[in-house]
Amino acid sequence: MQSSEIKRDQWGSKLGFILAAAGSAVGLGNLWKFPFLAGQNGGGAFVLVYFIILFVVGFTLMMAEITVGRYAQLNAIGAYRKIRESWAWAGSLGVLAGFLILSFYSVIGGWIISYLVKAASGSFNTADVQLLGGMFNEFISSAGMPIFYHGVFMLITLGIVMGGIQNGIEKYSKIMMPALFIIMVLVMIRSVTLDGAMEGVKFFLTPDFSKITGGVILSALGQVFFSLSLGMGCMITYGSYLSKDENIPQSSMIIPLIDTGVALLAGLAILPAVFAFGFSPNAGPGLLFITLPAVFSKMPMGSLVGVAFFILALFAAVTSSISLLEVCVSYVVDEWNWTRKKATLIISGMIFALGIPCSLSQGPWSHITLIKGKNILDSVDFIATNILLPLGGIILSIFVGWVWGLYKEQRIHKTEDGKTVITWDLAYTDAIKEITNDGKINFALAHVWVFLIKWVAPIAISIVFLQGIFA
Repeated sequence: MQSSEIKRDQWGSKLGFILAAAGSAVGLGNLWKFPFLAGQNGGGAFVLVYFIILFVVGFTLMMAEITVGRYAQLNAIGAYRKIRESWAWAGSLGVLAGFLILSFYSVIGGWIISYLVKAASGSFNTADVQLLGGMFNEFISSAGMPIFYHGVFMLITLGIVMGGIQNGIEKYSKIMMPALFIIMVLVMIRSVTLDGAMEGVKFFLTPDFSKITGGVILSALGQVFFSLSLGMGCMITYGSYLSKDENIPQSSMIIPLIDTGVALLAGLAILPAVFAFGFSPNAGPGLLFITLPAVFSKMPMGSLVGVAFFILALFAAVTSSISLLEVCVSYVVDEWNWTRKKATLIISGMIFALGIPCSLSQGPWSHITLIKGKNILDSVDFIATNILLPLGGIILSIFVGWVWGLYKEQRIHKTEDGKTVITWDLAYTDAIKEITNDGKINFALAHVWVFLIKWVAPIAISIVFLQGIFA
C-alpha cells in the first residue's frame, strides 16, 4: 500500500493537466486512423457521427475516469480498492493494457523516428508507391534497426516519465502539444493550397447522410473509445494528480475537444493532399509510411513538409506513450513503495523486452502465429485493444454507475387523509459530490450524465466489444 511518508505529485497548473491528458488521447491513431476511417466510411458522414458519439460516450467515460482518480488520489488499482476493496481487480485490467499497448506502440514509435531520419536525409524522392512499400517492408522485416529505434523511443519515454509529473510529463507536454498544433496547422495550410485539394476537403467535411450505416456508427464508436485512451487507466492515473479545486466537467469536455481538433486537423492535412495527387484515402497503416512519403515527394517544399510531419507524428506518439508508462509506474510507486527512478527503469526495461518479439514478428518471427492466426504484434494488439480496453470501459461504467453510487433515492411515506403518499428525495453521493466538489461547482448535466454512465455507455461499449471479439 501507499506509504504515508511519500508525498504524491500534483499537476502544477490546470493547463498542464489538460495538455498532458489531451496528449495522452492524441496519438498515432489521430494522424492516420481517423483520416483512414473517414476515407473508408463516407468522409463527412463519419465525422458527423464521430462528433455525436464523442459527446455521448467520450465525455461520459472521460469524466468517470478523472473523477475516480481524483477522489482516490491513487493509481488505477489503488483507486478501485479505496472506493470498494473487492473491486481492486478491475484496475489491474488498465495497468495490464497499458503495459501491453506500450510494448508494441513503442515499436511503431521507433518506425516514426526512423522515417523522420529518412525524411531529413531526403530518402523520399519518389512517388512510386510500390517502391516505397518495398522500402517500408524491408525496414520493418529486418532484425536490427527496428529494435534499435524501438529502444530509442523507449529511452525518450523513460526520460520524460522519470522526471515526474511537474518536471517531466507536464513540462514536456507543454512543449510538445503546442508544437504539435503549430506544425499540423502549417502542414494543413500547405495541403489545402495544392491544386485539386478542395475535393479532399469537401469529401472530409461534407456529410452524405446516405452513407451513415450501422458499420459507420460502429467504426466511429470504436475510434472515439480508443482514441481518448479510455479503459486503460490513463485518465484515472492523471486524475489522481489533480487538486480538489479543479473543475472536472470543464476539463472532461476540453480534453475530448482537443483530441478531436487534432483528428480534424490531421484529416485536413492528409486527405486534401492525397486527393490532389490521386492516391487512395483508405490505405490503412500504409497511409502514414507509404502513401504520405509519395505525396511529399510530389509536393512543392515536400521534403520540408515531410520532416515537419514526422516530427509531429513523433510528438503525438510520445505524449501517448508517457501516459501508458505512467499508468504502470504509478501503480508500482503507490503499491510497492518503489522510487520513481527504480520503477521507471525496471518497467521500461520489461516493456522494451516484450517489444522485441513484437518487432521481430514483422520479419524473422513472422511465421509465429498466436490468436486467430495473427503474428505476435497483432496478437498483443488484439488482447489489449479488443479485449482489455473495452472490458475496462464496461467495468468502469458499471462500477461508477451502479457500485460506487451516483445518487440515492430516499422513499418517504406520508399519510394524508388516510392515503400513503410517496415522495422522492435525490441525495447526491460519492461521484456527484466529487465532481461538484461538495456543491461548489455547478454541474447542470448531472442527471443526463447519470443516465449515460449507467445505461448508454456500458451498452455502447459492449457492442464494440462483441464486434471486436467476433469480427
